[in-house]
Amino acid sequence: MSLEDAFADGPAFVPYLAAGDPDYESSLQYVEALERGGADVIELGLPFSEPIAEGPTIQNAVVRSLEGGMTPTRFFEFVEDLDVSVPLVCMTYYNLIYRYGDEPGPRPFVEKAAEVGIEGFVVPDLPAEEADPLREACDEFGLDLVFIVAPTTRGDRLDRIMERVSGYVYVQARLGTTGAQSSVSDQTGSSLERLADYDVPKAVGFGISSGDHAERIVASGADGIIVGSALVDIVAEGHENGDDAETVADRLETLARELKDGAVAGASQRPPHPERT
Repeated sequence: MSLEDAFADGPAFVPYLAAGDPDYESSLQYVEALERGGADVIELGLPFSEPIAEGPTIQNAVVRSLEGGMTPTRFFEFVEDLDVSVPLVCMTYYNLIYRYGDEPGPRPFVEKAAEVGIEGFVVPDLPAEEADPLREACDEFGLDLVFIVAPTTRGDRLDRIMERVSGYVYVQARLGTTGAQSSVSDQTGSSLERLADYDVPKAVGFGISSGDHAERIVASGADGIIVGSALVDIVAEGHENGDDAETVADRLETLARELKDGAVAGASQRPPHPERT
């Protein structure tokens, strides 16, 4: 299934976890729990030592993953070991992509990602103006390249991003870094309106932490929701408390189901999505 196909039958739930957080075997269970909870696409974080787009929650997850031995090579092994059927997206930083393999540039990383079953990338630190080599490698191996659009992204810059995006566009619900929030940003609706004329699914992230949030965001026009910090918080709490992996996986599955149900409820409150041509 392609990324865009994952959005075809209703609002897509796109959860994020850092691969290998807090350890390899537990993390496999946690990611698989997200699919049981209703995930349509899963974003897997490949940790980088300077995650500039992330708030404290995911920064701490990155530290745990790195301390557990996660590397690009181990990440690809992790993807191969996963027992899931939904599309997987690698969220990482361009330095890791560029420096992988025997030659500089993104092609070796993209080729290996395609080999193990990755369907696309989110690269927060890669400007659209510098993304053509990665875009070309993705086109060569049939992978998607997802860009993040901030509330302030407009005009020519927005056009450049949307010329290069595929799969879905990651709509940043609020300014700042990632992190679970107690309310839905009032910038979400205006961001979606600004993207209405672009023919690619719009998934909203940054701050979603409950089924109610998911419902309101999809009702406002989103094609999907992206949730990271609220799920990573569960992993962190379980790790700090010494809970067994099965217990933490159950909690992840429960919240995932709540988020997916909220997104579906939101879809019932809006007019049918116009068919794409």
